[in-house]
Amino acid sequence: MTGKPENLATVAQLNVQKLSREGSLSVHVADQLETLITSGGITVGQKLPTENGLCESFGVSRTVIREAITHLKSLGLVETRRGVGTTVIRTSAVEAMPAERISPTTVEDILHVLELRLNLEPAAAELAAQRHDDDDRRILQEKHDAFIRARAEKTQARTEDYEFHYAIAEATKNPFFKAFYEQLSQSVIPRAKLMSIEINTSSTDKYLARVEEEHTYILEAILARDPATAREMMYQHLNRARNMYAKFQEA
Repeated sequence: MTGKPENLATVAQLNVQKLSREGSLSVHVADQLETLITSGGITVGQKLPTENGLCESFGVSRTVIREAITHLKSLGLVETRRGVGTTVIRTSAVEAMPAERISPTTVEDILHVLELRLNLEPAAAELAAQRHDDDDRRILQEKHDAFIRARAEKTQARTEDYEFHYAIAEATKNPFFKAFYEQLSQSVIPRAKLMSIEINTSSTDKYLARVEEEHTYILEAILARDPATAREMMYQHLNRARNMYAKFQEA
């Protein structure tokens, strides 16, 4: 005998629009789900529909749904547990930020670097998905695992973050991508530019958990030799960072 749990939102309950191909699909999905949650359309304690149900409702792929859910988690609206699903835990967004405050000069520097990375690294991820070999697969997984360990040890994981992205650059088999990363070194990672007094230690783990999940999606796409998804996941990863640091500039 089977049945749906009473607290599981059904696809029929979601008043959402199927998406066009314009703009970032995951952003559009996340925006609609965020509105449903913050307006009470999906209540605290209620589970979102399954990935398959959301794919059907929005007319998008599982990758798009996963990226949208990652964004909702970054806002503190939902949590996902294996075997349970994704549950709404609050109706007002609380985004984990890596810093209490950042000097205007540092913010400007970070945004300039992220602008550069946004125009290079999605292409690098795409090429890595096409060209990586067995050694690259091993190194990419090792660097990702190192990031996970560093987060578990409550560090800022700056070196591990850099080395994961550097491994992607190496996997392109294009020496100029590798040279780009070598030239900027760890300064390419925004957190490396922050002074200790600026770091928001209370939200570091939550912030790095989001980075870890985004890295996971990038890695999965590369190892699956899915260039389009690898490119999109890298773009979303960096664009989310750019939008977040831009908030310090606006403040």
